[in-house]
Amino acid sequence: MSSLSDQRLAALRERMAATGTDLVAIGPSSHMIYLAGLDPHGDERPVMLLVAPGHAGFLMPALNVDSARQKTDLPFFPWRDDDGPDAALADLLKASDLPANPSVVIDETMRADFALLLLDALPGASRRFTDDTVGFLRARKDDAEYRLLKASAVLNDEAAQAGFDALKPGITEEEVAAVIRDVYKAAGASPVFTSICFAGNGAFPHHHTGQTQLKAGDAVLIDIGGRLDGYPSDMTRVGYFGAPSEEFEKVYAVVESAVQAALAAAKPGVTAKMIDKAARDVITEAGYGDCFPHRTGHGLGIDIHEPPYMTATSETVLDEGMVFSIEPGIYLPGKFGLRLEEIVILRADGAEILSDMPRDAVIR
Repeated sequence: MSSLSDQRLAALRERMAATGTDLVAIGPSSHMIYLAGLDPHGDERPVMLLVAPGHAGFLMPALNVDSARQKTDLPFFPWRDDDGPDAALADLLKASDLPANPSVVIDETMRADFALLLLDALPGASRRFTDDTVGFLRARKDDAEYRLLKASAVLNDEAAQAGFDALKPGITEEEVAAVIRDVYKAAGASPVFTSICFAGNGAFPHHHTGQTQLKAGDAVLIDIGGRLDGYPSDMTRVGYFGAPSEEFEKVYAVVESAVQAALAAAKPGVTAKMIDKAARDVITEAGYGDCFPHRTGHGLGIDIHEPPYMTATSETVLDEGMVFSIEPGIYLPGKFGLRLEEIVILRADGAEILSDMPRDAVIR
C-alpha cells in the first residue's frame, strides 16, 4: 500500500543481511510506524510485525484487522480472544521460514509478555535489540523526514515567539502554555509538551508548568514541542522580564558559547561523547560544571527522544542524516535556569540547525 514502506522494508532486509539477522520482531511502536505506516491499537492483546528475509507479516488480533487493513497490504495472521495467539503465531513463524536457532532482533519497546511469547516459540534463538537494524535506519533521516522535521521546527518557532509575546505582569505559566498550544492547534498540529518556567522554576530541568505568576525581574525559560504531520519539534529559548541581571547575562553567554562549541564539534565521524564534551568543557571551565546535570542532547525523529544520545559515555559514531538536539544548560537553584536547545541534522560539512529562531535572550 505504501511505496515508502516497501523501501524501508527493503532497506531493513539489507541491514539484516549485513548483520546476520534472521528475524526482526516489532511491537506496536514508533518502529512499526516507521516500517509499515501502521499504529495499531495497543493493549494486552499480542500484536507484532515479523520481518524475515523472504516474508513479512503481522500477528494481529482479529478485532483490529479491518481497521489496520486500511494502512498496509502485508499479510495478517489473525487470532480471536477465544482462541488465543499461539496458533496464529506458529503459522506466522512457519511462513517466515526461519533456520534452526535463529538470530532474532526484538523491539526494545515491545511489552515483555509479547517478547516472551515470541521467544518461547523459538527455543534456541539468540536475541538482541534493534540498534544495528531498525535503529540504524531510523537514525539516518531521509529527505522526506528532513522536510517534515523542518516544517515542525518552523511551527515551533512561531509557537515559542507567541509565548514570549504573551508575557505580561501577573500572567501564569499555564496561561502562556495555553497560548502556545493554541498556535499548534491552529496549524493542525498537536501539542506534545509545554514547559514554561518563571524565575526559580527554571532551575528544575523538567519543571511542570503551573500557576506561578510572572513578575518584573524574572528569568523565563520556554521549552516546547509539538507534532506536525507525524513528526515532532523540540526547542528551548530563554528570556528576561525586565532589565536582565548581570548574573543572567553572564550565564547566558556561557551557555551560548557551549552551544557554539557543540555545533562546531558536530561532524560525521565524530563520536557522540565528543559533542557532550565540547559543551561540557565550556561550562566547566566557566565554573558551572556542577550546574549542568544532564546530557547535551538526544536524537529526534518519530519520537522526541530516540538515538543517538549525546552523553559523556556514548561511543556512537555520528553519520550524515542523523538528527539530534544540542541543549546545554546551567541551573542555579532559587534563581533561574538557562538552557538553549537546537535540533540539528548532520550534513557532510557539519550541523544544520532546523529552527529559524535566533537564540538571543528575549527581553520584555
